[in-house]
Amino acid sequence: MDVPQDLISLERAAEEQRARLAGLDGEEFEAQQRAWQEAARAAQAAIADHAKVSGRPEEVIETAVKRAVRQAEEDPAE
Repeated sequence: MDVPQDLISLERAAEEQRARLAGLDGEEFEAQQRAWQEAARAAQAAIADHAKVSGRPEEVIETAVKRAVRQAEEDPAE
């Protein structure tokens, strides 16, 4: 399955926000967690929209996007 680059970019941005949680606590953690959740919601909304347009199940699109991100680079949290 060809995964649109915009979906990969959104998922990668969400993963980068998640990785920034490492070592934070208190208000910094909460602020970063909100940034991560916002980025993750944007990625998920784009995946859902693509699924509707393409007629493919959302889960299939999401799996393909996550796989493409993992293949493109290592986990930014590591």
